[in-house]
Amino acid sequence: MRKEVPNFWSIGKILLTLFIISSLASMFFGSGNDDESTISDNKANVAIIPVKGVIMVEGNSNPLGGTSVASSDRIIKEINKAKNSPNIKAIIFEINSPGGGGVASDEVGQAIKESNLTTVSVIREMGTSGAYWIASATDHIIANRMSLTGSIGVIGSYLDFSGLLEDFNITYKRFVAGKYKDIRSPMREITNEESKIYQGILDKMHDFFITEVAANRGLSEKETRELATGLFYLGSEALELGLIDELGTIEDAKNYIEKELDIEVVTTEFKEKKSITDILSQLISKNDIGLQKFIYNKPQLLD
Repeated sequence: MRKEVPNFWSIGKILLTLFIISSLASMFFGSGNDDESTISDNKANVAIIPVKGVIMVEGNSNPLGGTSVASSDRIIKEINKAKNSPNIKAIIFEINSPGGGGVASDEVGQAIKESNLTTVSVIREMGTSGAYWIASATDHIIANRMSLTGSIGVIGSYLDFSGLLEDFNITYKRFVAGKYKDIRSPMREITNEESKIYQGILDKMHDFFITEVAANRGLSEKETRELATGLFYLGSEALELGLIDELGTIEDAKNYIEKELDIEVVTTEFKEKKSITDILSQLISKNDIGLQKFIYNKPQLLD
């Protein structure tokens, strides 16, 4: 009995049709993004902003699988929305992230410090590397005793296919204008000089990371550098090391704010709205982050 072969052309036509319909709908009815500059809930005085997934400058979380992304553009927009809302007195950042891009993490950290609001981070399962950078910028950090946090380090890697090409008698013909234009190309071995250059970039990013954490947490650079080995810590260990302030949950964050500001906390939570276009584009590109990480990776503050 002959097996039926899936009609990929038909599936492609259906996806294309849905994409066109959703694009037209977005033109007339909006894309599903919330562009209001302030929070409309007049009763709320504390905003909850999620930081979930890999932190990147752009991107959306993927509801249908693949890698979840925490967009710094979105997070900063939500910080500014809270900042511009007269009733909002504090922000709780609910963090569950392995980290991500250095630029994205730094941008969010700076936006937090410039908000002039009381800020608290609550680390759930994980708040490591770039996510810890963000947490360190808040006034108070809370984590579960089993949360993973810390991991103050930078990673960069790439795959070297040159040996595989040689096995198949494939030659890489190099044409560049600029000596280092193809540095880290997977098609050839990296030179010792190039390795030193790339390591130097990672070391500089690491220094930036250490400086920020030291300033944010009130630690000396020496203390911070001793902790900045890239190792992650359980919440219970992080408390002893001064990387967090308290073991607890989001309820403890509310209690902290109530005591600090002498208010009765009423929260409003930001939830990202999505259009059909967003969901379809995520389906098409959901493996991009994994490919970037393992094939041709740029430096990341990531676990």
